[in-house]
Amino acid sequence: MTELLYYDDAYLREFDATVTGVEGNRVVLDRTAFYPGGGGQPYDQGWLTVDGQRMRVTKVKKERSDGQIWHTLEATDGGLPAIALGQPVHGELDWERRYLLMRTHTAMHILCGVVWRDYGASVTGGNMEPGKGRMDFEFASMSRELVSEIEAKCNAEIAAAREVRTQILPREEAFQIPDLIRTKINLLPPSIQEVRTVEIVGLDLQADGGTHVRNTREVGGMRVVDYRSKGAINKRIYIELVDTP
Repeated sequence: MTELLYYDDAYLREFDATVTGVEGNRVVLDRTAFYPGGGGQPYDQGWLTVDGQRMRVTKVKKERSDGQIWHTLEATDGGLPAIALGQPVHGELDWERRYLLMRTHTAMHILCGVVWRDYGASVTGGNMEPGKGRMDFEFASMSRELVSEIEAKCNAEIAAAREVRTQILPREEAFQIPDLIRTKINLLPPSIQEVRTVEIVGLDLQADGGTHVRNTREVGGMRVVDYRSKGAINKRIYIELVDTP
């Protein structure tokens, strides 16, 4: 299986790898820093250089059928080069986009951590794009005063410069952690025997497979731009990042 370089180092921008699978304009690599999407975080984009030809990576996806991470390449004017198994490649992330997603993802965890800690509300859904996102919570009611309060608390956690740590634990050990799963439904199937956790020290600890910044201060700032009712006990909060870290 592909070695997931982003698990250990989310700040890795470039890497060398070997082609282990080819299907049309898609390739599998023995190692990758490209995040394939999941948990509401979009997949990474960037470039692969093969035999001196630099091609855009437009999509990265982990296929359910084979569990492989496929990188979709965009053909240049000269088309795609002939890519063979065992061929060396060089990968580069679209770092501006990736780093913005890292900041956004950590901001979402801050939001989740504050709402869980202070209001005891579970997450019922969520999604993000670079620089913005939305998260659904099990709230019976919501008001402008409440979301303003939540926004202020989130920005206080950002300013607190809390360390963000990741760890991979055996499933049995991970599930000894109270409230590890913050979603209303446990989305981790029994087949997953190792669980990656993301901890915002002093605020939040939960299972997560995405990429994050090392410290909350890198988020910069967060603004709640809207909120809506999506059901009797389902309220949606929309956030955007403000400022630069």
